[in-house]
Amino acid sequence: MTNATLAPAVNGHADPHHARRWWVLAVLAVAQLMVVLDATVVNIALPHAQTALHFSNADRQWVVTAYSLAFGSLLLLGGRLADILGRKRLFLTGVIGFAMASAVGGASVNFAMLVTARAVQGAFGAVLAPAALSLLTTTFTHPAERGKAFGIYGGIAGAGASIGLLLGGVLTEYLDWRWTMYINLVFAVVAATGGLLVLAPHSAEQRQPIDRSGTVLACASMFAIVYGFAHAATKSGSAGWTDGQTIGFLIAGLALLVGFLARERRAPHPLLPPRVVNDRNRGGAYAAMFLASIGLFGVFLFLTYYLETILDFSPVKTGLAFLPMTAAVIVVAALANVVLLARISPRLLVPTGLLLSAAGMALLTGIGIHSSYASTILPPLLLVAVGLGLVFAPCFSLGTLGVKGGDAGVASATVNVAQQIGGSIGTALLNSIATSAAAVFITAHAKGRPSALVTAQAAVHSYTVAFWVGAAIFVVAALIVGPLLRPGVADLGANENIDA
Repeated sequence: MTNATLAPAVNGHADPHHARRWWVLAVLAVAQLMVVLDATVVNIALPHAQTALHFSNADRQWVVTAYSLAFGSLLLLGGRLADILGRKRLFLTGVIGFAMASAVGGASVNFAMLVTARAVQGAFGAVLAPAALSLLTTTFTHPAERGKAFGIYGGIAGAGASIGLLLGGVLTEYLDWRWTMYINLVFAVVAATGGLLVLAPHSAEQRQPIDRSGTVLACASMFAIVYGFAHAATKSGSAGWTDGQTIGFLIAGLALLVGFLARERRAPHPLLPPRVVNDRNRGGAYAAMFLASIGLFGVFLFLTYYLETILDFSPVKTGLAFLPMTAAVIVVAALANVVLLARISPRLLVPTGLLLSAAGMALLTGIGIHSSYASTILPPLLLVAVGLGLVFAPCFSLGTLGVKGGDAGVASATVNVAQQIGGSIGTALLNSIATSAAAVFITAHAKGRPSALVTAQAAVHSYTVAFWVGAAIFVVAALIVGPLLRPGVADLGANENIDA
């Protein structure tokens, strides 16, 4: 096959990244890993940061939530800015800004400084993530190579959370909690240096104005929804869902979202053009990413709690326990995009992955106080990993497939929005359900103050309830996503917008 065949045009122009395309992938993968793992790398370090900076348990969750709020709220704007101002420029801005915020966070002397740094991290992550994915979309347009590239990228996206847990455990145990922030400087130096060397300048052929009304509605709706779910998670049991602040923000978020969708249909230069989401494969990919991210939360949060508090694993050992899952996600993601997506309809492939993840979650309900990792935990964990590999990599590819060059950034942002908002909802929903289940168990089995045994049994019961709910979410996702996706094998060579 000739080089001319392998180097298709992007919007009628020769791809400037073709000769360096695999180096481009390496740079983008490092940046993507930095953004994804930062959602979990600080989790294990939080108790140590709390001791050092003297903040309360109620404040602790805002170290994680501040990142999610800024990241989820600004993603669509970040994606459109990449299309308008230039992907390389936005990519480098995101990397450098993320690194500077990480340095400030690592040097924090109080809670306010740490939370502010985390919010700024999220804001620059919202610039970086869609710019990176849109660069990948416009660099790899040949079907075979696109499959390999998106398989690697999707595998990193799916495994980044577990890598973050391992890295957070190692850094916290052997160095200091501050290194969970400083480590981003290492990633950023590699990504920024690589970006300067291998990324070609990009500027939009037609620099369209930003839809200001749509931008305000989109950012405000995402902020209100994420904040509403995060606030619900701060309350015990079901109290968070009946709290006036939770209800108010969620209603406001949904109303703003409806207003945003209505605005996009009539705006001359929409922030999120309807043509991006109206394609069945892209719409199905966004739905799958959103729903899978809700269910996925249970694996990381509750299994981490279980390993550390019930089986008494150290932070490093807990991180190592997720390594087989990490490896399996990366391998299966690459296989899904390189081999399966070109031969099997996404209508079959993605729901199969969701159902396999559901089966793995259901098997995890077999845990007990003295369960064996090798026989009780590892097999279902690997099954979940296989399922996620069949979902995440194809969804990253399908979610950006067929868009015109000028929409690559916002299509990439939509994939990330689906993942981020889904994770935020999963955080609040499953945590609330688990807390309620533990309280009910203690009430039923303890008279007066519960013993250590009853408390441990209640914790395990709450985790199993969360796993069952997670499994149900994956099943529902399969039933919803299957009919949305287009029948037949996806046209991986498409480089024009497909109207459904």
